[in-house]
Amino acid sequence: MARRALITGITGQDGSYLAEHLLAEGYEVWGLVRGQSNPRVARLPKDIHLVRGDLLDQGSLISAVERVRPDEVYNLGAISFVPMSWEQAELTAEVTGMGVLRMLEAIRVCSSRGGEIRFYQASSSEMFGQVRETPQTEVTPFHPRSPYGVAKAYGHFLTQNYRESYGMYAVSGILFNHESPRRGAEFVTRKVSLGVARIKLGLATELRLGNLEARRDWGFAGDYVRAMHLMLQVGKPEDYVIGTGRTQSVRELVEAAFTAADLDWERHVIADQSLHRPAEVDLLCADPKKARTQLGWEPTVPFEELVAMMVESDLRLLSEGGDPQDSSWP
Repeated sequence: MARRALITGITGQDGSYLAEHLLAEGYEVWGLVRGQSNPRVARLPKDIHLVRGDLLDQGSLISAVERVRPDEVYNLGAISFVPMSWEQAELTAEVTGMGVLRMLEAIRVCSSRGGEIRFYQASSSEMFGQVRETPQTEVTPFHPRSPYGVAKAYGHFLTQNYRESYGMYAVSGILFNHESPRRGAEFVTRKVSLGVARIKLGLATELRLGNLEARRDWGFAGDYVRAMHLMLQVGKPEDYVIGTGRTQSVRELVEAAFTAADLDWERHVIADQSLHRPAEVDLLCADPKKARTQLGWEPTVPFEELVAMMVESDLRLLSEGGDPQDSSWP
């Protein structure tokens, strides 16, 4: 009998790649959706089953878990755009933080009626914030610098507490920045790739960005969902840092993207102070040694290849009259 997985946030970047990966592994895949208003829901592969539920509603999560009876739950649903978390801090706390508590409670209640359910929580490198050490490991202290980072830290510690208090198989993946052509248009990597595509096609002449010197550890989302799955396959539940161990600045991201389109970035990019965060996170860099040694996980897509992939995808999307707010999946 095929193993069964339930994914929250299935219509997002990570959810879509994870669903594809699990289907390829022979899973029966279920996605938690609030309704049919999201246009991506209608285009999900026929192989994916849907169940109604909302991270804001405890009862709906219990009902969803009882109906699906999953072997594994992947909690990827969140308010994940950091600048938005400043504008809607309370909603971010409810969905990104309290949503973890509600899902853990749903699993605890349903597991008490028979059968182990393994739980994956999508933690974030934004929890490190104003970093205490570089690179960051599983034991680096957190100092989040946004409501999003604070909410993620809350969910992370809850996952640890449910593991230690109830003996649940519950793990967190502390994922560093991971990108793809499916990234939302509001994120800086996609903002850059779309901006380059617009300029190349004569649809724009400039690209405004905030802090060009911020450095991040960027990898390919398709690689990172493999790590999520691997974390639930080992005998002992533990948390893992997932990243490449290398950093690039936003300036280097811009240079790589414009180079991929054979353009001179300095002729088009404008640094705009108004786009800086209220509290900046200047440097995030992973130490993925534990994942490499214990899970056998390695990233496969280099930074320059990832950036070129995103630029090429957005050039196709805009050339064909596609909606930049939508992803290329499915």
